[in-house]
Amino acid sequence: MHSANISADPVSPPTATDFYRVNRGGGLFSEAISQRIGAALALAAHRTGLPPTALTMANLVLGLAVSVTVVALAGPVAAGEVPAWAVGLAALLGWQLAYALDCADGQLARVTGQGSPAGARVDVLCDVAAQIALVTALSATAVAQRPATPVWLVAAFAGTWMVNLVTSVMAAGPNTASMVTSTSLPVRLVKLIRDYGAVIFVAALILAVVPEWTTWLIAAFTLVNGGFLLASIAFSARASLR
Repeated sequence: MHSANISADPVSPPTATDFYRVNRGGGLFSEAISQRIGAALALAAHRTGLPPTALTMANLVLGLAVSVTVVALAGPVAAGEVPAWAVGLAALLGWQLAYALDCADGQLARVTGQGSPAGARVDVLCDVAAQIALVTALSATAVAQRPATPVWLVAAFAGTWMVNLVTSVMAAGPNTASMVTSTSLPVRLVKLIRDYGAVIFVAALILAVVPEWTTWLIAAFTLVNGGFLLASIAFSARASLR
């Protein structure tokens, strides 16, 4: 997001460490990999004079391009005309790089003081568009691999997927709260099921190795995100009644 501004030391130019230091987390996988790649991208963008919104738009273009490719090749992969590993590998690299760009734009905005409400809105809107494309790609693959995949499952998957995005936007506000505040390693490992970087890694891995499991993948995501939504409603309702 572009909502906070943290100016770097004006005397010395910022380093990758400075960009990483202001990352917004996202989970164990995201912090260890995605945010670090994002810091390197933010540093490169800073040195070349690119604004945060340029990284935001790059995330959108790349994310859409990869997802559209997966959708276009879902049928040929299911028919054995295109190797699944090639599509899955392209998805893994493309989605991870797009997410790293999404991490980088916020880091760049905060360190260089270029954050703005307009930039934050563009960031959220591009995230929505990229994730709609991702959901479409996984749904198209599931249906291509298993034509009997229930329509209601695809609809429920698409609806509950946005829980992650909505809660991340809410978490950026002043009234954020966590149901599980522990930062112990076991808890963080459990939270990987909602770590976006880890989720798209697993999704791409399944596309590459066992694409016929995609229906089970979207069913699992539906259960996890739906369960989290219900738990969040209960948690927030309980807090509001105190």
